[in-house]
Amino acid sequence: MIFNPQNILVINFGQIGDVVLSLPALKAVREKFPTAKISVMIGKSGAEIIEISNYVDEKITVDRVKLRDGNKVNSVKEVLKIVKEVRRRKFDFIIDLHSLYETNLLGYFSGANHRLYANRENRSLDFLANFQPEPPREDKKLHLTDHYLNVLKSLGVENVSRFVEVQPREKDLRKIETLFQSIREQSLVGLFPGAGNASRRWSLEKFAALARNLSQNEDLKVIVFLGPEEKGLRGEIEGKFPIETVIVDKLSLLEFVAALSKLSVLVSNDTSAIHLGAIVGTAIVLVMDERAPTTYLPLTEKISVVRSGTIDEINAEEVLWATRQMLENKD
Repeated sequence: MIFNPQNILVINFGQIGDVVLSLPALKAVREKFPTAKISVMIGKSGAEIIEISNYVDEKITVDRVKLRDGNKVNSVKEVLKIVKEVRRRKFDFIIDLHSLYETNLLGYFSGANHRLYANRENRSLDFLANFQPEPPREDKKLHLTDHYLNVLKSLGVENVSRFVEVQPREKDLRKIETLFQSIREQSLVGLFPGAGNASRRWSLEKFAALARNLSQNEDLKVIVFLGPEEKGLRGEIEGKFPIETVIVDKLSLLEFVAALSKLSVLVSNDTSAIHLGAIVGTAIVLVMDERAPTTYLPLTEKISVVRSGTIDEINAEEVLWATRQMLENKD
């Protein structure tokens, strides 16, 4: 029997980096079912990345943080509302890439006749899936992109690209071009000193030392990007970094993506910025603790990972050398 669903829901509630690493799987679904309407149910943080990928027809955005941390009665009401909305859309095939208890239940109550779930030990209710053959059980040694692609092996999807690039929106590019108008003759090196966890943050003093070394080259302009979580660092950066350093904050996510596409190199901690930079073709220098796993790294070829010790032991000279190598390779 030919399996040819025409109304597909892909569920992926990962964080921004997870969503970026799932894009090859979304592209593979699009190519497998070119005539189908493909919707993605996704958390707020990754919704805009899905939008510019152009692999799906519709996104259903869910505020998972609000559901998790909000009033319990309201959260239950919101979940019931989501279930009702999903049932109304009459999906005929559910693919749950991230596969959590709650998303497995949502797929089960959706009314879809076919349900394919990632098989995650102790995280998923895979008995609620009914697609045959079942996908392989999660192998935690695999790269996350390969985990997502493994789910699709049940559909006969094999040997697809493990990395994709996307294009920023034109309106975001225009805004960034205006913002960078006075420095367009120089090569831009971006620094992203933030990270969600302190164990992944290279010290601000070493970022500043890197900026001082790079700023000695008149053909380079150093730009420090600050996200919402780093807004409190602006004063400290102004005091420690060279006066000619450009500090950019208050960008939307998609404006940030557009800005990253204009860089020659991005130097960053292990955070979502490296994934966003990678998918728009920017060369990445990643400062990373030697003990950290590598199963979540961008799969771009344009990446240099500096992990010669713990995050506190990595010195500015090593990162400077890696950055210069990337600049030379680009030229």
